[in-house]
Order: sequence, then structure tokens, then C-alpha cells
Amino acid sequence: MTAARLDAPVKVTGRAKYGADHNVPGMVYGYVVLSTVAHAELEAMDVTAAKSAPGVLGVYSPFDPLELRTPVSPLFGETWVPMQTKEVAYYGQAIGFVVAETFEQARDAAMLVDVSYRVRPALTSLEEGLATAEDAPPGRDGTPATFEVLEDGVESFDDALAASPVVVEATYHTATQNHAAMEPHSAVAVWDDGVLTVYSGNQGAHLQAQELASALDLPPEAVHAVNPYVGGAFGGKGRTSAPAFLAAAAAKALDRPVKAALTREQVFTATAGRAATVQKMTLGAERDGTLVALRHDSWCSTDAHRAFVEPTSHGTSREWYATRNLHISQKVVPLNIPPTTFMRAPGEAPGSFALESAIDELAVALDMDPIELRMRNNSTAPPGHDLQWSSKHLDECFQIGAQRFGWAQRRPRGHTDGDWQVGLGTATAMFPALRFPTTVGITLRDDDTAVVATSGADPGTGLLTVLSLVGGESLDIAPEKIEPRLGDSSLPPGGLSGGSTATASVGTAIMIAATKAIDELVALAADPGAPFAGAEVTYADGRVLADGKSMTFGELLRAVGRPALEVTGSSAPGEELTKHSFSSFGAQFCEVRVHQWTREVRVSRMLGVFDTGRIINARAARSQLMGGMIWGLSAALHEGLGIEANGRLANGDFASYLLPVNADIPEVDVHFVEYPDTLHNAVGAKGLGEIGTVGMAAAIANAVHNATGVRVRHIPITIEDLLAEAKPQ
Repeated sequence: MTAARLDAPVKVTGRAKYGADHNVPGMVYGYVVLSTVAHAELEAMDVTAAKSAPGVLGVYSPFDPLELRTPVSPLFGETWVPMQTKEVAYYGQAIGFVVAETFEQARDAAMLVDVSYRVRPALTSLEEGLATAEDAPPGRDGTPATFEVLEDGVESFDDALAASPVVVEATYHTATQNHAAMEPHSAVAVWDDGVLTVYSGNQGAHLQAQELASALDLPPEAVHAVNPYVGGAFGGKGRTSAPAFLAAAAAKALDRPVKAALTREQVFTATAGRAATVQKMTLGAERDGTLVALRHDSWCSTDAHRAFVEPTSHGTSREWYATRNLHISQKVVPLNIPPTTFMRAPGEAPGSFALESAIDELAVALDMDPIELRMRNNSTAPPGHDLQWSSKHLDECFQIGAQRFGWAQRRPRGHTDGDWQVGLGTATAMFPALRFPTTVGITLRDDDTAVVATSGADPGTGLLTVLSLVGGESLDIAPEKIEPRLGDSSLPPGGLSGGSTATASVGTAIMIAATKAIDELVALAADPGAPFAGAEVTYADGRVLADGKSMTFGELLRAVGRPALEVTGSSAPGEELTKHSFSSFGAQFCEVRVHQWTREVRVSRMLGVFDTGRIINARAARSQLMGGMIWGLSAALHEGLGIEANGRLANGDFASYLLPVNADIPEVDVHFVEYPDTLHNAVGAKGLGEIGTVGMAAAIANAVHNATGVRVRHIPITIEDLLAEAKPQ
């Protein structure tokens, strides 16, 4: 199916109301105060001048805190709440909150807060912290930090490696990144008769309401979270933000609605980003390319509270290739840096740079085509795991991609075009196919329309349109007759728009709810006194039918005097998890051009071929995958946060944190290998929101090597990396 996005008209005309767009009578403004050291204990905060500044209503700090406590989420565990301690763990930590009649008054007063610190030694460099690395905790599936699979008769991984005729070993580095969503984190908090309403962009209204209720010691029904529009999230708005916690508590203390929004610079520290990583890859292979041994040792930065692990080795080498011997390890390096968290394809995006670069290096060492090497080691199941993939058409992705991209014309050392060195690169992309527990409500109305509703969010993914498409299909009516509703915690709990789960999770729940609605409608039509009393009633095309007669469901509801029929349907992962492994797959291709003299890198073509199950809305799916591929280009050539020794971000703003613009983006092509996967879910769709970014950075680095002969083992790749070894051909 292909459909226009239902939210597009209101977004492009400026009529969509995001969190900070809400204004209510009597509203005042909050401004967050941030720390200016990386590690310390707050000794004192002199707020005298701030409190006496024009328009100021309240100044809060750990010395005079708002009433908040640390919430515990069933999905995330503990969520950090600002100003609950005098400990400063990173530069840019939220340590104060000023509320005034206007934003400008709050901002100016915040500048008057005088902070005294008892400064402590700070560790801010991943490289310097490697010596203090710790084993990561077990993954959500229980996999330990160090995991090994050995074939029968092999006593150790080192023995397997020693027996490998060809060995490749290298270390790769990826940079810290920020989500850089268009909408900064913000919240408008309003109390009314003991009930809190918060307007705030978030990836799951129901989850945000739960966290706020826990933090404020309220019953769940006393918090109403509203976020129908979210200006980008990518994992950075999965948890409740500092502005939401602070605005909610301050609004209660002042008995005034409070709006709080982070500035763009504050977003870089007062939220969370992607960890930096160091990854050591060791591959052993037969001379025909068959993998004998694969070792992937990973280190990632994390904040001082060890809030998150970037599972690079576990997210890639744990599953991607058939190998007789496997050893993976994951360590964390606690630093005095802003928190790390989920970011588009967490683990898989940086992990694929290391793994897919190493596979390319092995192909060079073997003098083998990189696609042939990947297909030769295609896995039917994760190594050491008996559960085979529910469906996998990765080989077809590579075959189609190679044909469409002109891979047969690739030369082992690239070619030149005037002053440009031209090279082609490729990489595998994989991302787990997951589902979250989800409930959807369906209301059939007497005007022959239906409401399909759930509390989940649409942070730009097109989920609102998916509700109308799957809802219309499941109820056998036109999608135009569906009114989809999202982003409100008063709706049935819709899980989280994250992990590329939303379509599979919500779609399955819609199908269950629709079946219940149709069953109840058919039973209603046959009830005593109903139009088809005692008859055998069926349903098709939005109509109930019996004895050669039919009527629409709206006509039936009017006939029995009911304005509506309401049901809910719930879905969650079940016994299929014990029968199969699930993933989406893809093959990434790119062409790069490197100037022989300036060493400027330009990506001139990109192609992604993806096996992501059934495609519900081809237009939105293609857009999502293109966006992911562009993000992969951005990681390869642009993005990287610099952290100074004192913990300050050297480029924590959009002026100096490099992101691609239109001029950086070439022809981007997306092709689907469409095989519905009904073993995964009844809809047949698998996640595609995140897989687009997986592998692309490696494909670009591989293409740079093909063009220049220079192997760059870190991202972002810079001109300086190629100047040092310029080799005009």
C-alpha cells in the first residue's frame, strides 16, 4: 500500500501543536540551570540575586528542592530525576530551576545563580578510561558480558584462531553522538483539581505518565500525558525529560501552569546521547572465506551512574555470521560525561561499523569479492543458537542490490574520474525484529466511521497513517473512514515507539481488536429485537449480512439505538519466541568520490535493499529507510561530539556539531525484498525504522578504501585522515 501521511498537512502548514506550542492562561516559564564542572559536590548555591530579579516566582536547587522522587519504570528501571543530589557527575548536569513570569526573566535570573563547587578529579576520555573498564551487566536476554561458542574438539578460541589460515585483526573507534532531533525537549505542566496534564514530546505517552506519577507520588490516573506530535526522538525521548519533571513539580508548588524548554545547547548535555566505542575485531578464515573464528571485544563510554550499555558486540557479531567459533565481550568505561542512552539502532549502528569494516578487510586479505564473502558466511541462525531465523532473504538483497548498483563494474582498486578517485563499498545491515505489549481500542460509530486508538507516539515514523491503513484493512472499510488517535495516556496503553516495534506491535493489536469488534457486531445484529434476530449473520465490506439482506454497521447501530460499539485488543510477544529467531535484513551499497588533491569525500550514490517483511505504507517506509541511510552517511563523515578534558562539549550546538545538508546527500535509492513474516506477527511486518542506518557508515569507509587504498578505522572520517596517505592513482 502507498498512502499520504495523515499528519503531513498540519505539519507543513504549522498547525500541528507540539509540546511547547501549548499556552494556557496564567502560564509561567522555567529555565534550567546547568553545572559548569564535570565532577564535584555542590558546596553552595547563592540564589539571593536570582530570587530578587524581576518577575521571578521561584528558584529551586538541591538545597531547596522540588518534591520529586526517582521513578522506577517496568521497561527502563530507574529514571534519573534532576536536583535529587548535591553530586555533580558531568558538565551540563541540571542543578537548578528558575521560574518567572516570562522566559526572558527566567533565563536572565538563571544567570544570577552563583554556584560553589567542591571540585573532584574528572575522567572524561574513553581512551584514558580503558584501563578502568568494567564488565557490562548481562543483556536483557540474559547473555553475559563475555560469551563464547566453540566447535566440538576446540579447547579455546585462541586455538581456533591459530588454526585459521588467514587472520585479520584491527581496532575501530566510533564517536559520541547526539540525537539532534528538531524539537528540543520541553514540557507544559498544568494542574487541575489534583490532576496533572503534561504536554511533552515523548515516545510513549503511557510510559511518561507512569514515570511522572511515580516521581510525584500520584496514582496513575492522576497524570495525563499528551504528545500527539513529536518532533523527532530516535531513542532520546523514550524517558521523561528534565523539563517535564521540573515543570510538573514547579507547577504544583506555585499553583501555576509552567512551561519549560531546553535551549539547543542544553539539549546536548541535559539529555542523553550515543556512547563512544572502541572495538577490537579478530577474524580467522579458511582460504575459501569460510569463517573459522570471530572475536569482537567492545568498550563503550557510559556515565558515572552506568545508566546504559551500547551493546556493539552483542548487537552484531552475536548473530550476524555463521562461524564455527565465536567470542564476544562487552565492557563499559564510566566517565564524567552526560548520560548515554538508546539512539537509532543502539549497538547495531556503531557495532556494524567495526564488524562490516573487518569483513571488508578480510575480503581484501583473501582477494575475494566482499559480497561473495558475506554470502558464503550467511547464517541460518545465531551461532550457538538452535532457533533458526523465521525468514531471511539477505542473499537476495545482495543479489538484487549488486545488479541494480552495477557492482560487476567495481574494480579492486577503484577507478578515477578526472581529479576524483571513485570507489564502491557494501555492508550487511541487520536489526532485531521485536514487539512490545500493546493495547488498541476500536470504536465503531453509527456514522459508519471507526476510531482506532492507542497511547503510543508518532515521532515522525508515520504510525498515525499505519493505524488508518491496518485499521481499515482489518475492519474491511476504507482507510478514510478510520480516525486514528495517538499520543495520549488516556488511550489504551500503546507501548513505546522505539526499537522498530511500533507497526508490528500496534498492527497485531489492531487485528485482534477488529476481530472482537466484528464478532460483537455480528452477535448484536442477531440479538432479539435486532434487525437480523435469530439469523446467521456474517460481515464483509463494513456490512452485516443475513438472509440476502445487508446493512452497514452504522445503520445497525442506529437501528438498535447505540451510538457506538467499543472494544479493546491486546497483543504481546508469545510462544513464537521459543520457536524462531527474528530479524530484519538488508544490504547497503554506496559509491564515494575522493578528490585526489583536497581529499574531500563525497558520497555520490547510495542504495539499500531491505528484507523487512510486509510493507504497510511504501511511501513512509521508503522515507524512513532513506532517513536512516542518510544518518549512516552523517555518522561516517560528519557527526562526532568533542569532549574537552574539563568535560565541556567542544561542539554542543548546531553551529559546530556537523550534520549533513541537502548538498551532502546524493541519489538515495531504496528497494524492498518483500516477504511477509507471519511467523513474527499476524500483520507480517518487521521493523524498518532503524535498520536503514545500520551498515552504511561501514559501506562508506569500505568505499573510501576501495577508492584510495586508505583504511580509516574510525568515524567520522575527516580530510586529515586521507591527507596523510594521499595516493593519487
